[in-house]
Amino acid sequence: MYAYIKGIIEDITADKVVIEANNIGYNVYVPSGVIAAIGYTGREVKLYTYLSVKEDSFTLFGFLTKEDLELFKLLITVNGIGPKGAIGILGSLSADNLRFAIMSGDSKAISKAPGIGAKTAQKIILELKDKLKIEDFSEKGEIVGETGSSFGAEGDIVNEAALALTSLGYGQTEALKAIRMCDTDNTDTVEELIKAALKKLV
Repeated sequence: MYAYIKGIIEDITADKVVIEANNIGYNVYVPSGVIAAIGYTGREVKLYTYLSVKEDSFTLFGFLTKEDLELFKLLITVNGIGPKGAIGILGSLSADNLRFAIMSGDSKAISKAPGIGAKTAQKIILELKDKLKIEDFSEKGEIVGETGSSFGAEGDIVNEAALALTSLGYGQTEALKAIRMCDTDNTDTVEELIKAALKKLV
C-alpha cells in the first residue's frame, strides 16, 4: 500500500518515529539503527515502508534503504519470525552484518538478537541462505558459504583465507568482513590475503 513515506520527524521514541506528511502523523516502527541515524526531530526523512495488516491493527515498519526493507521482508518469511522479531534482529545487527552472518552460517551472531535462540538463528540461516544474492552485500561476490563453497574468480583463495582466520579464533562473519575490505585483485596468494585481512582485524 505504501512504498515509502517522506516527511518531517515530529517525535522519536525507543522503537518508533512519528512522521508528518501532508498534515497526517504516521507511527512508523523502525530498527534502533534508524533512530540513531535520524538523530533528532524536525528534520525531513524518507523511509521505505512495510504495512503489516492484522485483524485488529495496521502497523507500519520503516527502513532507510530499499535493501534493508527487502531483507526485513525475507526475515518475516521465516516461520516464527514476525515483524517485531525481524525489527529486533535488524536492531541488533546491521543489514550487512546480518547478510554476512546468514551466508557464513554464523548462528551465534544472529542469536544475540532479543528473543532469538540458537534454533531460531539456525532456521533463519537454513531458510534464507539460498535466497540472498551475492551482489546484495559484496561488490565482487567473494563470499564463502558454511559448507566451504565459494564464489567469484578468487574463490579458492578467499575460502582458504577465511578458514585460516577462523582457525585463529576469529568469527566467520568477522573474517569474511575483513576479507571483503581487502583488495583481492592485488593479493595473489592465500598468505597475502591473510596478512591483509589481519591488518583490518587489528
